[in-house]
Amino acid sequence: MNGQSVPLQRERWLLLGMLLALATLAWGVVAWSARALPAMASGPTMGMAAPLFLAIWVAMMVAMMFPSAAPMILMYVGIARGRSQRGQAFAPTWVFVGGYLVVWALAGLAAYLLATGSAWLMERSPWMMAHTGQLAGALLIAAGVYQLTPLKGACLAKCRTPIQFLLGSWREGYAGALRMGLAHGLVCLGCCWLLFVILFPLGIMNIAAMALLTALIFAEKALPHGELTSRVAGAALVLYGALVLLDPALLPGM
Repeated sequence: MNGQSVPLQRERWLLLGMLLALATLAWGVVAWSARALPAMASGPTMGMAAPLFLAIWVAMMVAMMFPSAAPMILMYVGIARGRSQRGQAFAPTWVFVGGYLVVWALAGLAAYLLATGSAWLMERSPWMMAHTGQLAGALLIAAGVYQLTPLKGACLAKCRTPIQFLLGSWREGYAGALRMGLAHGLVCLGCCWLLFVILFPLGIMNIAAMALLTALIFAEKALPHGELTSRVAGAALVLYGALVLLDPALLPGM
């Protein structure tokens, strides 16, 4: 290990500690919110106004996504440090991470609009209200099928090879780092978006479901045989969705 690699290793460990600390803090915020929100109105948004929903959504993303995003972020740190030592342009890590969070915040806005729109439709459609469980089952099946699609596989492959992603999409300066963060966020969104949509039928503040999805996302992206894990999870979701179609009582809270 040369003299330059020791500070880099220390910086990586410090950043990893910060990411895990932020994720732990976010889990605390989500757990506190889950206890506080039952007193509010029911429904897909649990009666939350858009600002509160988005704040909790971002906390959920930090809690659930930072562990699996850590390898990409740490790889960015290593490349940026190398460029700095060679006198080349680079941008701080927070710019890259900021772009990533912007994508997930916009996804939260889309989720809020989807939730409020579906609630509006259900209030006006007796058929939808009577078949909520079956619709949830169909959504679970859709999420499971998506796990098996080429698009899911392509996004997952990029998430599992951070060095190839960064070297293939590297851009200079602050604007470049933001652009890379946005690109990484879009790839991550393409990989996981339906796994978050199914939180609505499972319970948007269902801590157990969130923990299971966090473990699944981490296993897909960071552990060996992640592609196989993704396919097995897809098959399990299809099976669970089919069972919910037959018996909606299998959904939490039904």
